[in-house]
Amino acid sequence: MKSTKNFFQLLSILFLVFLPIITLANSPAREATQKVGHSDPVAPVILGLIIILFTAKIGGELFEKMNQPAVLGELVFGIIIGNLALLSGGFLNFGHLFDNASIDILARLGVMILLFQVGLESNIKDLMKVGISSVIVAVVGVVAPMILGYFVCAYLIPEAGFNTHIFIGATLTATSVGITARVLKDLGKLKTPEAKIILGAAVVDDILGLIILSIVSGIIISGSISVGAIAYITFTSFAFLIISIIVGLKAAPIIGKKVSGMKVEGMKIVTAFLFLFTMAYVADMMGLATIVGAFAAGLVLDDVSFVNKKEHHIEVLVKPLYCVFVPIFFVLMGIQVKLDVFLNPKIIAIALAITAASILGKQLCGLGVRCKNASKLVVGIGMISRGEVGLIFVGVGRELGVIDNSFFGAIVIMVILTTLVTPPLLKWSIARNDKKLGLYGTENQEVTA
Repeated sequence: MKSTKNFFQLLSILFLVFLPIITLANSPAREATQKVGHSDPVAPVILGLIIILFTAKIGGELFEKMNQPAVLGELVFGIIIGNLALLSGGFLNFGHLFDNASIDILARLGVMILLFQVGLESNIKDLMKVGISSVIVAVVGVVAPMILGYFVCAYLIPEAGFNTHIFIGATLTATSVGITARVLKDLGKLKTPEAKIILGAAVVDDILGLIILSIVSGIIISGSISVGAIAYITFTSFAFLIISIIVGLKAAPIIGKKVSGMKVEGMKIVTAFLFLFTMAYVADMMGLATIVGAFAAGLVLDDVSFVNKKEHHIEVLVKPLYCVFVPIFFVLMGIQVKLDVFLNPKIIAIALAITAASILGKQLCGLGVRCKNASKLVVGIGMISRGEVGLIFVGVGRELGVIDNSFFGAIVIMVILTTLVTPPLLKWSIARNDKKLGLYGTENQEVTA
């Protein structure tokens, strides 16, 4: 109770500090200084970042206090500041600050850092060790939601066209396992067979999802759906991942040894980002999304290769940049949601329908569980949450021009709903399974998945 009171006191103080800045930013005096050339062109970008980062941290803190992931707070508060002009009757209108190429670039860097971090936290050896259950769960959890999403959209919005239908279906394939992992950790269930299957499937799911994103994007860009085009993009995606992993695993120890012997400060983090940017650029040259390259870079940069006691591990070095740049992406995603589109009952119906399709599709993946001691229901529910990965997909859809404001808002609602329902449903399903096994809340026996 005291921490909540302190939080709202801090929020009030910060609001009083930032409100004059925001007001002055839209004042005639500000416009006058711009006309006579006394304004630094980077100033609007700075103000935009002040608002975005302030919003991200306050929103994240509030949702963390409600036992919800911080990314939801960043998204919801982004929606609020993106619609302040509408909510305040035009009094607070600084939407122009976010319609800026520089902020857009920073957000793109943020999503690359996010996928880089996901790759760093994934382990190739663990990926190769995952049981058949994890692989089947991942494949079914990708294919089923995509098919369901496609047919739901084709039925509800036939006028949108094939490209929109297939891309919304692809968006439903994503899984954000971070929220599930957090719940499993809180409940002391990370060593259970369900947890092993979910976490293993999540890594495979990430790779399959990125490949599907590349395939669907390639189809949309080329304008064709020939078997040859799909085969080429699929081959290119797998080839890039496999070759980059093989070359990276060979090169990383050599590079790491050389870097570790250098005395110049910051070589470790700079080397990691040079690797990240190189892989992202090569992926773009091959017609793949840059985030595919970012993920591959993180996957192959085994921190053991960098033996330098003077510096922290790569994950630790990347964390400050992660905390600054990644929230920019999520808040900007929220800012782009226009509340007026929800006045249309059809959009609400679409949002609820694709949410149902996304949940049902992930429940079907529970059928892939082959471990006799694992609960299919727990695994299926653990794969529901879309979170940040779904937002990455929908962001690409906007860039390709197949997702307009209406569909964008509907998908954001789906992301919010699936993220909100996962923790309580997961806790319920685990308690139900424990009761069935006679464990009553104790940690399940560890079983290889």
